[in-house]
Amino acid sequence: MLRLERAGAIGTITLDRPAIHNAFNDELISKITLAIEELGGDSAVRVVVFRANGPSFSAGGDLNWMQRARTYTAEENLRDARAGANMFLAVTQCPKPVIARVHARALGGGSGLVACCDMAVAVESAEFGLPEVKIGLLPGIIGPFVVARIGVANAREYFLTGARFPAARALEMGLIQRVASDEAAMDRIIDNWIADLMTSSPAAIAAAKQLIFDISNRPIDSALDVAAKSIADARVSAEGRAGVDAFLSRGKPPWIPQ
Repeated sequence: MLRLERAGAIGTITLDRPAIHNAFNDELISKITLAIEELGGDSAVRVVVFRANGPSFSAGGDLNWMQRARTYTAEENLRDARAGANMFLAVTQCPKPVIARVHARALGGGSGLVACCDMAVAVESAEFGLPEVKIGLLPGIIGPFVVARIGVANAREYFLTGARFPAARALEMGLIQRVASDEAAMDRIIDNWIADLMTSSPAAIAAAKQLIFDISNRPIDSALDVAAKSIADARVSAEGRAGVDAFLSRGKPPWIPQ
């Protein structure tokens, strides 16, 4: 269902259910949660990349899983939904930069997973969508993550119509940051992102991610209080001091190989 690999400072999570388009079920959700938590806690890992094997990045929910859920009690359905929500939250809150490599269609939870990543690139032919309403459901647990990326107005269109949209539209809405002509071009974009990330302080990256969450949707005075505390903490941190010292001496900070 999933491959977890490390190559130097790069951790890669590969969705590997190609026969059913990398559809999510309770087991895959559990495996993704454990994998992202493992990589997030590994000090040797600096960047996490999500990719997929097969004809789809992810086609959303596994039909067999949805069939089983029809027999669940209300309590069992709530527990199942919360497990999925916790997976998406774990990806969003991973202290490492998380990149999505979207080589094909990403529907429902597939689009949700992309929304949870810090950076995402897709090939021009990739297709996105939130089709849950077509079968009488709704994009519930992915809703907060998707709305945060595409905004309320776009969510009102695509949550309600369930229409699919191309990579160019996903780029326009902010669901992804880059569109590539092919997979080779997509990999070059990812390599460039990784090269930039590897020159940045791991601790500062983690703190910067947290700062984004902490100041989003806060009143400006409250946001500035949080921001001031964050920079004050960074200035006296080990990596903050080392980075400034290296800058002043025109040397390399310790997180860049000497």
